[in-house]
Amino acid sequence: MRNYEEAGILPAAARTESGYRTYSPLHAQALDTFLALLPGHGHPTATGIMRAVNRGADDEAFRLIDESHAQLLEDRRTLSAVENALRDLGPGAPKPRDPAPGDSAPAAPPPGTPAPGDPESRPPAPAAPAPPEGPTPTPAPTFIGPLADRLSVRPATLRKWEAAGLVRPRRDPLTGYRVYGEAEVRDARLVHQLRRGGYLLEQIAPLVDQVRAAGGLEPLEAALGDWRSRLATRGRALLTGAAKLDAYLNEQERERQSRGVLRISS
Repeated sequence: MRNYEEAGILPAAARTESGYRTYSPLHAQALDTFLALLPGHGHPTATGIMRAVNRGADDEAFRLIDESHAQLLEDRRTLSAVENALRDLGPGAPKPRDPAPGDSAPAAPPPGTPAPGDPESRPPAPAAPAPPEGPTPTPAPTFIGPLADRLSVRPATLRKWEAAGLVRPRRDPLTGYRVYGEAEVRDARLVHQLRRGGYLLEQIAPLVDQVRAAGGLEPLEAALGDWRSRLATRGRALLTGAAKLDAYLNEQERERQSRGVLRISS
């Protein structure tokens, strides 16, 4: 209990004349509220919520709660994006074409594209000539910097995925830079989305292998179903935590009123 109090999860305990802490039913309710917030928000956010309400900063607590709900909504959208992307990998979908070793390099990205200190993350020059008018061409290959920027990850993350066998870019024969064709971009996007869903690299590897082997959606249905179930569980946990927090705030208010203390939300 003392650790929870020192972390701000519990309100400050009263002291006896000899210096011993005394805990009231309000402290027990605070601990119960914190434990109810944990499954939906995680330890850092649940701690932040309790610290905020215990110092009277309700608006800060509500902002943290809103962020958890926003993240859950984003994760639901990510799951839908994964499902939609995988439908395109079904038996009837066209096979992606990898660029041949002699293909031209892609055009440099527009001005403003970040160029980290790693030389490979900088797009090489010169830009490839514009393709002639006609049918929509296969998307041009890309390099590690622009792809990392597109996915909002670091180039080192893409290298880590490559080391795990999840993404397999070819090497440009002149520069030695990694080149990501349409299939590699697809794999990187799939890995990125599954990582957002909480999957470990070793769990993702067989899924990517199945996609490459044109195994269809069947091998992924169980993983996606589990992901959706975990999102539903998290949503329910957020509701449970909110109910406990509301009861705790009401009890705080009653205790303050009994002591004649006015609560001012900040």
